[in-house]
Amino acid sequence: MADLMKYAGISAAAIGAVTGLTAYYMTQPKPVNKIINLSQQSYHAAGEPDARLPKLCPDGKLIPYVYEDVTTVYEAFQRGARVSSNGECLGWRENGQGPYKWISYNDVLLRAANFGSGLISLGLKPVNTTNVGIYSQNKVEYILGELACYTYSMVIVPLYDTLGPDASTYIIHQAEIQAVIVDKSEKGVDLINHQAEGSTLTTVIVIEEISDELRKLAGEKGVKVLTFREVEELGVAKPHDPVPCETEHLCTICYTSGTTGKPKGAMITHRNIISVVSACLMITNPTQIVAGDSMISYLPLAHMYERAVEITMYARGGKVGMFSGDVRKLLEDIRELKPQLFPTVPRLLNRVYDQVMASVNSSILKKTIFNLAMKRKEAELRSGIIRNDSVWDKLAFRKVQQILGGKLKLITTGSAPLSEKVLNFIRCAAGCAVIEGYGQTESAAICSLGIVGDDIPGHVGPPMPCCMIKMVDVPDMGYYAKNNEGEICVKGTNVFKGYLNDPEKTAEAIDEDGWLHSGDIGRWTESGCVKIIDRKKNIFKLAQGEYIAPEKIELIYIRSPPISQVFVTGDSLQSHLVGVVVPDQEQLPKWAKTKLGINESYDQLCENEAVKKAILDDITTRGKKDGLKSFEQVKNIHIHPDQFTVENGLLTPTFKSKRNELQKFFKDHVQRMYSAASAL
Repeated sequence: MADLMKYAGISAAAIGAVTGLTAYYMTQPKPVNKIINLSQQSYHAAGEPDARLPKLCPDGKLIPYVYEDVTTVYEAFQRGARVSSNGECLGWRENGQGPYKWISYNDVLLRAANFGSGLISLGLKPVNTTNVGIYSQNKVEYILGELACYTYSMVIVPLYDTLGPDASTYIIHQAEIQAVIVDKSEKGVDLINHQAEGSTLTTVIVIEEISDELRKLAGEKGVKVLTFREVEELGVAKPHDPVPCETEHLCTICYTSGTTGKPKGAMITHRNIISVVSACLMITNPTQIVAGDSMISYLPLAHMYERAVEITMYARGGKVGMFSGDVRKLLEDIRELKPQLFPTVPRLLNRVYDQVMASVNSSILKKTIFNLAMKRKEAELRSGIIRNDSVWDKLAFRKVQQILGGKLKLITTGSAPLSEKVLNFIRCAAGCAVIEGYGQTESAAICSLGIVGDDIPGHVGPPMPCCMIKMVDVPDMGYYAKNNEGEICVKGTNVFKGYLNDPEKTAEAIDEDGWLHSGDIGRWTESGCVKIIDRKKNIFKLAQGEYIAPEKIELIYIRSPPISQVFVTGDSLQSHLVGVVVPDQEQLPKWAKTKLGINESYDQLCENEAVKKAILDDITTRGKKDGLKSFEQVKNIHIHPDQFTVENGLLTPTFKSKRNELQKFFKDHVQRMYSAASAL
């Protein structure tokens, strides 16, 4: 991110831009091809009066697939090999340095078959009830192991760090996993150490080197331990004919980390995933991502969003470059890869925006040119023009585009809301299509997605062509379908089969008519798109009986310039709310100096009562402006200097707040805030 501080290196070249501006106004850039009428993106479904279908399904039929030869993930790889003429498929940087190295589609298919044959030699059966665990960062071997399972009708079950050892043990037991692929020996040690008596785990396969500690422990516990290459070699020595998965077969059991209780294993079929992939292919077609184009893989492969995007690339014959394993070096990987597709999350885009604005605001000249550039680029977006070669791109946005590789055609974002100002900025500065989607694991990652060329922010697009969406009344919160508001419910080819061995939780998620209940509150826009406005599951009551939806309040407060993260909480024995605020380490000092005339270090500012009061006043003002009622406003805040992260257990791997963990972590601070109020 340090490179972003060099942004907006605008020099005397600005003066020479007059000539360029003349040329600019004489050119006639073509608007992007809009695949539907953006003023009417969905319509009421026949036979389902409360439900809406996307205009991309004019005949009322939901799509299961767009390519007849791609009905499973295995077939997506086969098509990729064909349309790319056995082009490059998977790439990595050796030790996180130097250029990307690549292996071809045919080599990927061959190595996956070898690895799958090796698993069979170890005693695993090529049937759709064989579940194989994988506990690794994004690596080439992750994809090879996953494809090996699909080659032999097996099911992949991802594990990830934030599940913790107890949850991983629970998953291995519930899914009856015999073999787990890990990237590092330490993870193998951790898994074996936490297996209870009667565990089904018999084999640990290590992508990197096997440590002496793991060999010794495995020997003591009677667990086989092999390297990834050794399993491939077993398959080479004794190959087995492929037993490819079928479209209705389970593809993956994706355990949701959740915020409370034991993880739930969402059973996702190949049909579920391919319907989402096919819908993505239809919606992103105007971006002209083609065989040979690349994407950067850094979001967790343990989650459906990243996997859905990658499979979309394979179906197109694209190539996927793995990040080097350190998010702090992600921009180095991107500069080296120069991807055409960048799937990301708001957290990173917010960071880009903050860094750029810090540089822009350091100079009146920079700020003036930046504002002019934004105004002109926004006008182009309203005309459906998406490009990165205008004078304004050269003048104001070239550095940002170079940092993002310089060749982007598409940025996708999801997992959390992205503010309208940041979305507008990224669309202008990146000079490529930027679309925001919405969904959950249970809808195979996505159920609505913005249409390329729609420049209006604040919504997450119409239903995908693989599903319909309806709003269901939530009387306790005052949301009614007759007002085009309610709980978002989804029905279609992307809806999962249910939770593994948990019919009770499955019945809570999918009603008797087949509708998946999301727990999110949405509103239909005039153009027929979904706008997320609230959350149903995290509501609680205050002492006076008023219902509170904290995430709605947090979405408003987070817009305060000095704030990076916020957690709003309450107690049913109390009549008001309190909050925890994590400031932005770079913005807080500047904000405090400009607004309050205070020039202190970040840590000192976090302890300063005047700063705390100013932040509280700012968020209260924003809350009033956005229509929060008095009981929805926090009356006291605690300033916490350290970020909520996945590593410290306060965020899920998809960067959502773990409310239960935050509640425990800040328990003492919450009590002190309430005590302080009582003493007044």
